[in-house]
Amino acid sequence: MKVLVTGGLGFIGSHLVDQYIHNGYDVVVLDNLSTGALSNLNPDARLISMSLLDVTLEECLRKEKPDIINHHAAQVNVRNSVSNPIYDVETNLLGTVRLLQAAGKVGIKKFIFASSGGTVYGQTPKIALPETFITKPVSPYGINKLASEFYIDFYAKQYGFQSIILRYSNVYGSRQNPASESGVVSIFENRIRNGLPPIVYGDGKQIRDYIHVSDVVAANILVSQLESLPHEILNVGTGKGTSLNELLALFYRLYRGSKPPVYTNAKAGELSFNVLSINKLTSLGWSPKISLEEGIIQLSQEHD
Repeated sequence: MKVLVTGGLGFIGSHLVDQYIHNGYDVVVLDNLSTGALSNLNPDARLISMSLLDVTLEECLRKEKPDIINHHAAQVNVRNSVSNPIYDVETNLLGTVRLLQAAGKVGIKKFIFASSGGTVYGQTPKIALPETFITKPVSPYGINKLASEFYIDFYAKQYGFQSIILRYSNVYGSRQNPASESGVVSIFENRIRNGLPPIVYGDGKQIRDYIHVSDVVAANILVSQLESLPHEILNVGTGKGTSLNELLALFYRLYRGSKPPVYTNAKAGELSFNVLSINKLTSLGWSPKISLEEGIIQLSQEHD
């Protein structure tokens, strides 16, 4: 089976490429190198350096003939989407639509999409959200992820390929860029390890569902292999909520004597609670394996 991974030099995409190769897939990476790192490229994968907005995209897919497209290329910063919504539309929505159109024309079998369970639902009550929960995104990033889901459904039915939408909670792990604003675990870890106080926006009581990148990869591999899902939306998380203050407590157990956090004004529009129900995905045989504490210990050991 040949799989094309967009964004395969990025944080999640590169881990996914590694696992696909380990499992014997023929892997092509399509990445424009805007945020991905060449150091993340698996030597057994082939790289095509290209933007999804490139006019030769369809020609490229026709030449490669992938069975599966796993679409992880994205502008991933929610705050950037607020300050520059046009760029987010072009990168996250228009890029996805162009990819879908080309994919349909060249006859792919399956399209897997990295969506965002952290943003498509918007402000929510304090429950673990099922996939059927009403979607009311409050940022351009969330809006474009949700719009992409609708386009995927449209093109999948037009051209007859399988479509799997994976709505991720807050993913963390190695290779996550601490310079980005989108990965609080890597940001906290980087600051504490370098003797700097972590910055907390708000009171630290905001609750999120943190999932290790290896568990996200396992979900992708599972749906890549299943033929019984024609069109499906699946949450990928742990079903458990952790506040920022609880997250910090885990770090301070490992890094004793570190500088205390600095609390500052909350960011406008930030969600107070976001936890995903994972019953649908666990019914297919998947479950998260790495606890938040184990994941943070792993991160700290990588820098020892």
